[in-house]
Amino acid sequence: MQPDLLGLEISKGELRHLSGFDPDDIFRPSIFKNRQKRLNFFINELIVALALTPIVIGFIYAFIILPIIGSSIKLAILLLIVVPTLVFLGRWLWRRKVSPQSLAKLLDEVDEYHKLIEAIDINDQLASSGNLQSNLEDREKVIAALKLIREDLVRALKTERILRDNKKLIAQKHELLIDNLSNLQALQASSEASEYAQLLNQSLQIALDVQDQIRKLRKM
Repeated sequence: MQPDLLGLEISKGELRHLSGFDPDDIFRPSIFKNRQKRLNFFINELIVALALTPIVIGFIYAFIILPIIGSSIKLAILLLIVVPTLVFLGRWLWRRKVSPQSLAKLLDEVDEYHKLIEAIDINDQLASSGNLQSNLEDREKVIAALKLIREDLVRALKTERILRDNKKLIAQKHELLIDNLSNLQALQASSEASEYAQLLNQSLQIALDVQDQIRKLRKM
């Protein structure tokens, strides 16, 4: 990956710093639209449920079943079935409750942003192998657009956290976000038709989605 692309990525550490949450701990309904992400989610949750099961069963068996009922293999087997299911469902409901929906949507936009970076990286690899003619001017426009989107995403994540942690700030009149939308539209208008034109259109759509999320945050 080219150095200018590496500098555009928003790492998990930076997302954690900006949002105050580990991105992997946020419940995001969008993951169920992707088969691989959906499968990974269920596998991870199943592993956690199975890891917690011995602890929960040991506590229930030692402090509830043995003192009241006594040793029971049937109850132990029943607990092995019921407890993982309850742990899985409990974590599901808890994560849905504590995960800010606005943050989940912004993280979705971050994912779309990273997909554009990956697309440019693929174009770069094709160009370096001689399978694609690279237009450096158009590439620079897309990079410029991504820089603007990165700024907006960072501001949006900061704004979401400020409003979440300090709800009274919603009433303040000063601007929390500098709008880069007009600059992105200017880049799009000056772009010629090329393999990068679609990437610019996708960049603009991400910018529009981020601005929409900010407007919703301000109305909360």
